[in-house]
Amino acid sequence: MARILVVDDEVSIVSVLATLLKAEGYDVVPMRDSQKALELLKSDTFDLMLSDIRMSPVDGMELLRVARAEKPQMAVIMLTAFGTVETALEALKLGAFDYVTKPFKVDELLITVQRALEYKRALTENIDLKAQLVSKYQFDNIVAESTAMRNLCEMIRRVAPTDATVLICGESGTGKEIVAKAIHTHSRRKDKTFLAVNCAALPEPLLESEMFGHTKGAFTGASANKEGLFEAATGGTIFLDEIGAMPLSIQSKLLRVLQEKEVRRVGSNETIAVDCRVLAATNIKLETLLTEGKFREDLYYRISVIPIEIKPLRERTDDILPLIHHFLRLETPQGRDIPTLAPEVRELLEQYPWPGNVRELENAIKHALTFAHDNRITLDVLPPKIISHVSLGKSSIPTQPASDAFIGKSLKAFLREKEKEFLSQVLNKAQGDKEKAAQMLKISLATLYRKLPEGQPKPQ
Repeated sequence: MARILVVDDEVSIVSVLATLLKAEGYDVVPMRDSQKALELLKSDTFDLMLSDIRMSPVDGMELLRVARAEKPQMAVIMLTAFGTVETALEALKLGAFDYVTKPFKVDELLITVQRALEYKRALTENIDLKAQLVSKYQFDNIVAESTAMRNLCEMIRRVAPTDATVLICGESGTGKEIVAKAIHTHSRRKDKTFLAVNCAALPEPLLESEMFGHTKGAFTGASANKEGLFEAATGGTIFLDEIGAMPLSIQSKLLRVLQEKEVRRVGSNETIAVDCRVLAATNIKLETLLTEGKFREDLYYRISVIPIEIKPLRERTDDILPLIHHFLRLETPQGRDIPTLAPEVRELLEQYPWPGNVRELENAIKHALTFAHDNRITLDVLPPKIISHVSLGKSSIPTQPASDAFIGKSLKAFLREKEKEFLSQVLNKAQGDKEKAAQMLKISLATLYRKLPEGQPKPQ
């Protein structure tokens, strides 16, 4: 139900407008005091404002200016008994959707209100869509605190404008499809289709039909011609996820598509020209499949023109906290405060090895937010797997069984003490070379200095 603010210092006008609009099913807030309307405009939310122009102490033009500054997505219709061209132009220049002269015709007024609300709805949907595309597909919104991720962003920046085939390598959950979409969004094909297919999710006959299409009667159930993804993605980008799982018979057909830029539907002898960029991804080393005879060597060199590797999260711990805050912002409803992390939670999440990578971290944050209280994430709301993994000493940081000295102490104190011991061991092995120690720990030098115990020399 659209919410409408009606402002006019004439009792009869306010009453008539409120009655008409309520009868149409709108939620109407009538207001005769323009000063109070100004205050309400700043503190409340409306879809549309109908305001008279000649009022005091605040006139309609001032309300319009405030509306454009404070509520730019709200539509505004001005009411005036002085329907001069100058007044209308001034109101439109300030951002009014339209103006209505008094006395007004009911039908014309209602049509204008409807048009204004439709415009407001379309504007809001467009803004929301753009925000979603930017936040999801813009590579400069990929969390990149670590050197590895910054290098990856630079790779995206360089390869996106080209038509080169890219092979994206990384463990499950590292965000390979996000990288593929970022490449597409910054390419010359960005306004065309992006289609993805998981090569491991479909059996061989269905995968072949999905990729290359089929003709009517090609097999049981083929009741009509069907275009494949390569045809549908012409002009755009096709993303072949888990390409290492593709059967050898389909690999040979894919190789022909890459070489000849044409496809042949299942059951057809005719070829169809296609023009789409191919991005592929794998979570296993294709070199291993080559030696095992499970992947064609010629296809491997075709798809790996430009290889991009996404490091696992355990090798870029500098990204963990920024990613946590990124997911907290995404999951927090607009207008609410972002939840805070208890210090022990922060330390625990930094030490956990994240075998499921970024996807596991995102799910852990969603789990924590579901059970969090007082807008604060504490240890008790984290997934049990994470707490038990670290507390049992199974993390990637070597630990020894807890001695009696730790009995009665918090998990935070225990983890901090063990971290100090491990840092000391690594520094000794690196003979005091902190840069070398940071490389051994696979963290940045800045992170190492932050974690050093009190008394250790800091960089000048």
